[in-house]
Amino acid sequence: MKKRIAVLPGDGIGKEVTKGAINVLQAVGERFGHQFEFTYGSIGGGAIDAHGTPLPEETIEVCKKSDAVLLGAVGGPKWETLPGHLRPEKGLLRIRKELNLYANLRPVSYYSSTAATSPLRQEVIEGADMLVVRELTGGLYFGKPSERSTAENGEDSVVDTLFYKKSEMERVIRLAFQLAEKRDKKVTSVDKANVLESSRMWRETAEEIAKEHPAVKLEHMLVDNAAMQLIRNPKQFDVLVTENLFGDILSDEASVLTGSLGMLPSASISENGPYLYEPIHGSAPDIEGKNIANPIAMILSAAMMLRTSFNLDKEAAAVENAVKQVLESGSKTSDIALPGQKTIGTAEMIEEIKATILDNQAVMNIMGVYS
Repeated sequence: MKKRIAVLPGDGIGKEVTKGAINVLQAVGERFGHQFEFTYGSIGGGAIDAHGTPLPEETIEVCKKSDAVLLGAVGGPKWETLPGHLRPEKGLLRIRKELNLYANLRPVSYYSSTAATSPLRQEVIEGADMLVVRELTGGLYFGKPSERSTAENGEDSVVDTLFYKKSEMERVIRLAFQLAEKRDKKVTSVDKANVLESSRMWRETAEEIAKEHPAVKLEHMLVDNAAMQLIRNPKQFDVLVTENLFGDILSDEASVLTGSLGMLPSASISENGPYLYEPIHGSAPDIEGKNIANPIAMILSAAMMLRTSFNLDKEAAAVENAVKQVLESGSKTSDIALPGQKTIGTAEMIEEIKATILDNQAVMNIMGVYS
């Protein structure tokens, strides 16, 4: 199989972890006989420095001509004082719009090998396995007007508008039900229907779509309660679907189950066009170039790409199994290690995962599962 992949390393540690994902994909190609062609584009702060915009037109074209997109991370203090339209995050929001990426999938799974670094007790998180489905194209991040002004009395004021079309709600909620049918057949729809009119429409839409999927149980949960339940009893969740802002916050909160943001991958789904894959962590400029960033979230994002965009299940499983084996062997980056525990760097973690994928016996085990 030959596939073209757009690579947007972005800022900070994005460059380091993206390099790791490419190394792992090259190992997959070598081991399973696939050819991956990588085409690079700029986004975020680096794009502002080089092109005067957080998302150059050339990058958009590269992405649209590719079979999938890998994105590292964007942002950093260097660009925090720029006008709003020039912020690195604007590049991320625009690429989602340009590629019509309407849903972000964030799987959150329990790893016994990293459980000790989670702030939650092992009996609380053991067995947790959820999928957060976040709407990406509407809500506060895209509503207009969004502006500052000065009132007649001279006091500064600001407005941000939460705007949704019902069709935007329908497609992401319908996707959540379709995904739940392949899992444990439960959807938790998160809203703030006791306060927001947009949430009342969201809840009504979820009820309508639930009728199309009678085998799937639907429950509604207010966002403040959902935030508490993620910590109190995360095992109750299967597929959790919510609007843009709530999904952004809740999926980051759910990262504590794995002990680190550096463990969580994500996929952004389009109705027509390439999907985009990225870790949920940020650019972490304070550790850039120090060889201590955790590359696993980016590598697992590449595994999601193999399975979701290319239908390469055994290859994706080989990557996921390699990550699991390396962690169980005791190799940890500093973010998932206990105090005093020996750690390895970014480059070493990448090499160990790559070597495990290329190991004959490891691959034989995976091939046995999929034979």
